[in-house]
Amino acid sequence: MEYGFTTAAYVVSAVLFILSLGGLSGQESAKRAVWYGITGMALAVAATLIGPGSGLWFLSMIMIAGGGYIGYQLATKVQMTQMPELVAAMHSLVGLAAVFVGFIAHVELGRVLAMDDAAKKGLEGFAALLAKKDGVEIAILRVELFLGIFIGAITFTGSIIAYGKLAGRVDSAATKLPGGHMLNAGAAAVSLITLIWYFNTGGFFPLFLMTLAALFIGYHLIMGIGGADMPVVVSMLNSYSGWAAAAIGFSLGNDLMIVVGALVGSSGAILSYIMCK
Repeated sequence: MEYGFTTAAYVVSAVLFILSLGGLSGQESAKRAVWYGITGMALAVAATLIGPGSGLWFLSMIMIAGGGYIGYQLATKVQMTQMPELVAAMHSLVGLAAVFVGFIAHVELGRVLAMDDAAKKGLEGFAALLAKKDGVEIAILRVELFLGIFIGAITFTGSIIAYGKLAGRVDSAATKLPGGHMLNAGAAAVSLITLIWYFNTGGFFPLFLMTLAALFIGYHLIMGIGGADMPVVVSMLNSYSGWAAAAIGFSLGNDLMIVVGALVGSSGAILSYIMCK
């Protein structure tokens, strides 16, 4: 199916997501807003499944059905007072997905760059988009997927710790390793160095090393915050998950992921600011 249909479906989905987010501001419109979000997501998934580069429909349907069943079971069994910890758990999955997609994009980029011009002409979907990029665009793509993995890894481990503290499975007291903020600064410095390294070489090892550093930052950053502040932390991690999705959206050339990620990231950041006042 042509890109035009998929793009149009993504635009409609983006509008529905915006209406959904706006409707949640009022108690009377919240139920309608939820249905806007459900409809927008269903349309986005359907457009992706039948759009350009689509395939493996049977496997996709199994994964969607499995994920939908697990989500339904969790949502129906969780009490309203446990909703923050459920949200934290869901954020960890968003972060992990961003990490996986980023690494897959890296592998696919390496595969395409190793092809000759004749082989590139037969590519489809994301690989075809990569084949059309010049040197500058590839450099930008590497930064985008690097940021997506970095933010996603922080979101993943940070959300797991937040969930553990809210669920009482991790000590709610603020705990830091010896060195405190210097360890976080050191891990951030390693991430910056690996960004430069990866930008210039495109190798797997600097990307892997950065992922380990980002996983540590997410863990140590949230462990150093007390359990009473976890609602603010969950809101902040919500923002992180949005920005991770937006960064991966740029890497994949997916306009809807960019729009939705920016919506989630900005709304989460604003909510965190309001909660901190």
